[in-house]
Amino acid sequence: MIKLIKNIAELANLKESLHLALGVFDGLHIGHQQVIGTAVEAARQEGGLSGVLTFEPHPIRILAPELAPSRILASLNHKRELLRDLGVDIMVVVDFTEDFAGCEAEDFLSSLVGACHCLKTISIGEDWKFGKKRRGDIAMLQRMGRDKGITINSSQAVMLDGERVSSTRIRQAIRDGNMAAAEAMLGRSYTVLGEVIEGRQLGREIGFPTANLRVFNEQLPTNGVWNVSVAIADGDMINGVGNLGMRPTVEGDQAKRMLEIHLLDFDEDIYGMTMEVEFLDYIRSEQKFNSVDELTRQIRLDVERCREFHVSRSS
Repeated sequence: MIKLIKNIAELANLKESLHLALGVFDGLHIGHQQVIGTAVEAARQEGGLSGVLTFEPHPIRILAPELAPSRILASLNHKRELLRDLGVDIMVVVDFTEDFAGCEAEDFLSSLVGACHCLKTISIGEDWKFGKKRRGDIAMLQRMGRDKGITINSSQAVMLDGERVSSTRIRQAIRDGNMAAAEAMLGRSYTVLGEVIEGRQLGREIGFPTANLRVFNEQLPTNGVWNVSVAIADGDMINGVGNLGMRPTVEGDQAKRMLEIHLLDFDEDIYGMTMEVEFLDYIRSEQKFNSVDELTRQIRLDVERCREFHVSRSS
């Protein structure tokens, strides 16, 4: 796991030179990866550490909560894992509050430069804005860079199918169940992270034990039954059947949306553990059955289809 720094002042504890990418980076899609990759490459070539400075919560939740998406593409813990995979050494998380939102762009830059032992490069997207009333921009950074001897790298927006890659487009693709489109924009398979919690144990009673997942406010695809692959505690990938929805057959009027997964050929105690779920293929829509026996027969068919899918996928 990469080093986590919880405020700008803690950067003073780093004695190495630093190459920072600045941004919100919700989802870490291919456009974000281009910005972050510039910082990682600068650290590789010039020496020192690569870092990402981001904000929690998403600034739009403070600045315009009525416009904020109900779901994010990567929780903070998930983002940390993804940044590790991109070769980043440290993640700096700034608490985005109303007070911080009122901070002048010049003051933000001064605190950042002042805290670092040796800030060598800053990488941003070409249209990234920061500070009070979003007055901070690439021109301001470049002026500061000339004064302080810091190289400023900006990356152009990444286009796909004639449109700019954005977190909004990705969220919509996931809601639509278009995982191929989401994967193209993310540059990786879309996964969600969650904690395995104890459920009603009905799955175990009917012969198909399930792991019930409390997802960390990440965007979920359309309801239904999915072929999935999961990783538990950095272990090997395990195939399974995921049911996302209200479970109308067994929950009735008490139904609430949840994700439960039957793992193939797996029977270990994983309560409290973190699970990363990849949605691979949509099997069918959610249905309400007349009885638990009817539900059990359908689950058996779903599991058979899941096994066939994974066999064909691996061949």
